[in-house]
Amino acid sequence: MSLREQNKYFEALRRFETKLEKKDSEDYKMLLSRHKDDEDLDILSMNRLRELYTKYYLDRQKKNYDAYFKKSPGE
Repeated sequence: MSLREQNKYFEALRRFETKLEKKDSEDYKMLLSRHKDDEDLDILSMNRLRELYTKYYLDRQKKNYDAYFKKSPGE
């Protein structure tokens, strides 16, 4: 587990703080306070952070809208 990976998870979950369930919110706040204190998370804490990430963060693919904006052949 690296600090870079830890930062990535917290940056992604920051947008979903208001959508977290009560138990998840408590866990997130506890993990965030440890992160702000510049502590490396242990294995169990990092696993919990990964669980929150996979539960709330959706990696959506960007849609390709090029077909809608093509010029007609006569132009």
